[in-house]
Amino acid sequence: MNINHIGIWTNNLEGLREFYCEYFGAKSNEKYINPVKQFSSYFLRFENGECSLEIMSKPNLDNLFENVNNTGLAHFAFSVGSIENVDLFTNRLRDAGYKVIGEPRLTGDGFYESAIFDPDGNIVEITV
Repeated sequence: MNINHIGIWTNNLEGLREFYCEYFGAKSNEKYINPVKQFSSYFLRFENGECSLEIMSKPNLDNLFENVNNTGLAHFAFSVGSIENVDLFTNRLRDAGYKVIGEPRLTGDGFYESAIFDPDGNIVEITV
């Protein structure tokens, strides 16, 4: 069993698509549009990965769900293969103006990683 995809709601569908394609090498399908539901999405696939991101948008996202709590998805991570690549990716994103919220470091549980906010404020870890 494996995770097939993770879905993320966004008010900036094109911007989020460009971010993951440019910085993480995602390959995007053609935009899916359901005019009846006013829903649009892209599936973003990553090299050597079995898990995709589905980025989704529709009007009035702030009112999409009632009584939603703050528990749930905390972050997701991309493996870039080496400590050097973690440092390079982190600096590339910082130089492009993205907020680094966790500097590259060796964590207590043995991972070398950093963390950034994507354009929507989702936490993305960059790991070995």
